[in-house]
Amino acid sequence: MMVTPVQLCGGVAADLLLGDPRWLPHPVVAMGKWAAWTENAWRASGLPARAAGVAAWCSVVAAVCSVVGATLLVVPAPYVQIYWIYSFLAVRSLDDHARAVVRALRAQDLAAARASVAMMVGRDTGHMTEHDVVRAMIESVAENLSDGVIAPLFWLVVGGPVAMAAYKAVNTLDSMFGHKNERYREFGWCSARMDDLANWIPSRLTAVSIWLTALVVPGLWFQDSVRATLQDAHRQPSPNSGYPEAAAAGALGVQLGGTAYYKGVRVEKARLGFEKRELGPAVYGPMRVMLYAAPLMLCCIAVGGMRWL
Repeated sequence: MMVTPVQLCGGVAADLLLGDPRWLPHPVVAMGKWAAWTENAWRASGLPARAAGVAAWCSVVAAVCSVVGATLLVVPAPYVQIYWIYSFLAVRSLDDHARAVVRALRAQDLAAARASVAMMVGRDTGHMTEHDVVRAMIESVAENLSDGVIAPLFWLVVGGPVAMAAYKAVNTLDSMFGHKNERYREFGWCSARMDDLANWIPSRLTAVSIWLTALVVPGLWFQDSVRATLQDAHRQPSPNSGYPEAAAAGALGVQLGGTAYYKGVRVEKARLGFEKRELGPAVYGPMRVMLYAAPLMLCCIAVGGMRWL
């Protein structure tokens, strides 16, 4: 069931206005609980780890698509589509998390800033400097602009709310199972590969949307955003995350990447972008412009295409 321009705009507007209130049960939380139960069930099946992981992936994605599809068939009202679109977007909640970090830094409360950025990233935060905190925050916002905003909208336009729900299930499974450790190297193989595939186009579309934002917004560097993307994006281990991060680094005039610690293990990531301004809390101002402008730009293009069709 495809989405209409009114439903698309309504879902995006609801996310921008409401965000993710704690009192409202969230479908992605339910996905996570179902995925955890499914993991235990398929691990107990006796199948080889990789086969069990494939079966768990299929079980979760099929269940999520069935639930969303059933609600659309049983209650064929516009507000149902709007609810699902709203539920699977994360512009406002991502902004709220980032602003909590900025507020703590401006209050010179580094401990609170570390605690806030720990809600956004999987790396160790206990010994981060202010520079490290800001870098982690900007990298997280850039990557989640793709995973939590542009990719869901892309799949929504391609296949309606069911495709959007399928993408969120794929992304959730990757965050839970797609780890390169002993427990998940085989079991999470399918989840990691399918997430790479689902994000291939959206990650690059996110970079382009950042370029376009930098082209029209004063204080951002369009040419550097394009240059950093073409020069640095492929240097990241992930086939996708480097594109929004490099585009954002170039547009903001900062350098991302470098040293990070994960459970005490030091990891060196490729440097992204060009250091033209200090990497401090003030950088989030123009990053916030990109966070809101990129999905709105994509929505305008999608609505124009729908009306033309």
